[in-house]
Amino acid sequence: MNPIPYTPPAFQVKAFNCPICNAYSHHDWSQLYMTAAGDYSVISDLRCAQCVNCKKYSLWISGQMVYPEESGVQPPNPDLNEDIQRDYSEAKAIVNKSPRGASALLRLCIQKLCIQLGEKGENINDDIANLVKRGLPARIQQALDTVRVIGNGAVHPGQIDIKDDRDTALKLFKWVNLIANVMITEPKEVEELYETLPETKRKAIEERDRGST
Repeated sequence: MNPIPYTPPAFQVKAFNCPICNAYSHHDWSQLYMTAAGDYSVISDLRCAQCVNCKKYSLWISGQMVYPEESGVQPPNPDLNEDIQRDYSEAKAIVNKSPRGASALLRLCIQKLCIQLGEKGENINDDIANLVKRGLPARIQQALDTVRVIGNGAVHPGQIDIKDDRDTALKLFKWVNLIANVMITEPKEVEELYETLPETKRKAIEERDRGST
């Protein structure tokens, strides 16, 4: 019931989640060469990494991945509503070109996630506080404060903050999935495991719980 492990792409690392197929896979790194008039010369700052799983390549210049553009971001939690997953994926697609735009979309994701979890979605500060009362770890609330999602002077969902950078956006991707995991995925998995118990055992547990109230 832990979040799905995710290892973001990193320069010269041998294994990570492929930015194309998303599978955790070994990657073979290659030096690229240029040929002219029969002579070969090394392109010193250009590398490629081939995923063993999907056989496709990512391209890296001076230690930074330039293709595909979606770099180091985990896919959205599949238990999120479809419209939230669309916003998340759009933010993922633009994070390198426009981290401020991606952050604005992710704040909107958090607002919509609060609504999915039964909150009003009108005031993120109040919604997150209520979710903490319902089991959301306080440390996640503190993390959200850190990236200026809630609190005094916070930008409203869907609005752009000129101070947002790529690091802020990457944190927001993480918090969206963490909140979904804690509040949706883990309870669903617990319920599914509980339903695998024999009916007689479940009835005995329910009778025990009624007797303890």
